[in-house]
Amino acid sequence: MECRLRLDGRLAFVTGSTRGIGWATAKALAAHGASIVLNGRSSQERLDQRVIEIKETFGVPCLGFLADASNPAEVRACYAAIFKQFKQLDVLVNNAGILRDAFLGMISDNSLAETFAVNTFGVLYHLQEAARLMTRNKKGSIINISSIVGRRGNEGEAVYGASKAALIGMTLCAAKELASRNIRVNAIAPGFIDTDLTRSLSEAKFAEWAGRIKMGRVGLPEDVANAVLFLASDMSSYITGQTLGVDGCLAL
Repeated sequence: MECRLRLDGRLAFVTGSTRGIGWATAKALAAHGASIVLNGRSSQERLDQRVIEIKETFGVPCLGFLADASNPAEVRACYAAIFKQFKQLDVLVNNAGILRDAFLGMISDNSLAETFAVNTFGVLYHLQEAARLMTRNKKGSIINISSIVGRRGNEGEAVYGASKAALIGMTLCAAKELASRNIRVNAIAPGFIDTDLTRSLSEAKFAEWAGRIKMGRVGLPEDVANAVLFLASDMSSYITGQTLGVDGCLAL
């Protein structure tokens, strides 16, 4: 029987994919046959190394673009290059994002602007360009990485939570708009995931968050990547406009 998780012949673009959830996602999609487009915004050296790793490990075509999601010109340049080389895009994973914690009275104008520029406007820029390219072939899957904070809130994270909640609304609207073109749009809301970001917390704070998880363990980037794989594949061909929590029953 054919495995409906296979992505052979498809092209997947994963933003923010040189580490953490994005890197785990890129590897999961490549392991199931997808050609991969990687993206980072700060280190060309790391990006180049990740491209080599994908090619050598999984034997699939891979490109890397150094681009800032908050810069629409850089985003458009990525898609122009993708169209020129591949003439298609089948999967977009909007993973790039930043976190700037601050209590309400301490939120700076710069932090507010930067968070929404990357987490919300950047996702919309990518969604627009991907939809145009996917419409040519009348198929595709877009997965927006939101957050449990965008669904349930958390103190000290009003800006981050608002930027991620916006992705859920954006997902619902885009799903309705693009369904007639056979383009599915879903979101994933990870909980407390073991990444460089969470490891930057103090040992006590990390343990405190881990203790809130009812399943008794911190999530791994691969847990989120597996959910992305499902939503990217034909296994979810009748699912759109949904937000899937990947949080181990985290109590906020």
